[in-house]
Amino acid sequence: MERRLDTERGLRRSLADRYDPRDNAFGFLRLALALGVLVAHSWPLGLARPSFGASLTFGQSDLGTLSVQGFFVISGFLVAGSALRLSPGRFAWHRALRILPGLWVCLVVTALVIAPAVYVIENGTLTGFLTHPEGPLRYLVVNWFGAMDQYPIAGLLSDTPYGRVVGGPSAFDGSLWSLKYEFGCYLLIGVLAATAVLHRAFRFVLALTVGAYLLVLNDLLTVAAVTDRPPQRGAVGLPLLGSFAADWTLYLTFLFLLGACARRYAHRLPMTGGHALAAAVVMIASMRLGGFFAIGLPAFAYLMLYLAVALPRVLRRIGRERDYSYGIYIYAFPVQQVVALVGGAAGGLLVYTLLSVAGTLLLAVPSWHLVERPALRCRTWLATPVAPPVATTSTPPTHDRVSGGEVRSR
Repeated sequence: MERRLDTERGLRRSLADRYDPRDNAFGFLRLALALGVLVAHSWPLGLARPSFGASLTFGQSDLGTLSVQGFFVISGFLVAGSALRLSPGRFAWHRALRILPGLWVCLVVTALVIAPAVYVIENGTLTGFLTHPEGPLRYLVVNWFGAMDQYPIAGLLSDTPYGRVVGGPSAFDGSLWSLKYEFGCYLLIGVLAATAVLHRAFRFVLALTVGAYLLVLNDLLTVAAVTDRPPQRGAVGLPLLGSFAADWTLYLTFLFLLGACARRYAHRLPMTGGHALAAAVVMIASMRLGGFFAIGLPAFAYLMLYLAVALPRVLRRIGRERDYSYGIYIYAFPVQQVVALVGGAAGGLLVYTLLSVAGTLLLAVPSWHLVERPALRCRTWLATPVAPPVATTSTPPTHDRVSGGEVRSR
């Protein structure tokens, strides 16, 4: 009784108390993170300068990297919830529908629409475009499942600000590098769900998270200076998905597992303004003093979850019906490259960023309405129909103690 009163007064509130699947700010946060990646890329792609935030954190992080890491925290939380309520087969089907159709159309548009236009701008003709050793068809084949083993197309984009920095043909869509790490995390959580670990032995997942964090702490002990980034390691390869850098695999998987653990232990995770303030102080202090990747990232993960349940209601409506975040993320990079190629950065950073946002929305909005949302409507394919329960006067409806609503077939 006392605990219930404390909860009502806001003195002891857990994530489970505050999280409502139908009323949260995850849609707004995803949109903000996608735009954060776009804005961060405006510096290197338009001005040939380091991304925003690199100097403020002494090279430990930047706005683009932090935005990608935020995606993995949110994804871990939401995807774990999906895996807990769906069968392994339907979980895999839902994940594939959310990522692959949008990716496939983006690859086709990039290789067969944007790249030919750039080729004509740079060469005045399409001669040699299809037969180039790194041509558009090879780009499609090797990257079809997000491996991104080929970033340039037909030797293009060497005369852009970013191309001049790298000294040759530049990436058409550098943002797609993170998708295979996302797929890898889906595969991990899918295996944990299929083996019932996610449902019945979640302490093993917590142990995995702790183990990953011990490796992160070991990195902190091995870097030359506390303001260094994690040490780079070798790479491992997976069929279809290509090679994975060991350092990115560790840190993105760790953040994904933090989100998953938060979902599973939401009833034990306090979620208050005081804790969020402490997390913000820890995060900012580590950015300025060092050790951000070991100390600041867990604090950042907590802030992501806090904002999802604490932001004003008006922001919680954003992204609920129209989720443009994925389209913005996958189309921004090629759009920004083209804008830079035709001189859109000559007007300065603000003009270049605004042109990039406008051009990206021209592709991201149709991506949602014509590709992503229609694909998501296929989630019920192959689902086994469940007959509605026969109502009786003697049996009241069963209620779920967690959600407080009537139990429905999942």
